[in-house]
Amino acid sequence: MRFLWAVLIILAASFGPATAQNRVVTIINDTNVTMTHFYATNRDQTDWGRDWFGNQVLGAGYNVNLNIDDGTGYCIYDFRALFADGDEVTRYGFNVCELGSWRVY
Repeated sequence: MRFLWAVLIILAASFGPATAQNRVVTIINDTNVTMTHFYATNRDQTDWGRDWFGNQVLGAGYNVNLNIDDGTGYCIYDFRALFADGDEVTRYGFNVCELGSWRVY
């Protein structure tokens, strides 16, 4: 019986950290153009959702820390950055629980 409880405790502990992961990501604009919009959605979303910058922009050479946690427990997200010159950069399958920054060139 003690063995069973020990196994259950170990299993419970192994599932806990997945939902308690840090999802703060530093977005680094390493281009020469202002980033005007940034979208981050977990891999099961069908649209890009809201612009994480709101009324702000990210100037060339600057960075910002964003807490990408949407409450779903997901770690895998897709990113989309739009720029003042009309360019767009998309990154699929970014693990926000393991990678702390996304540098856009």
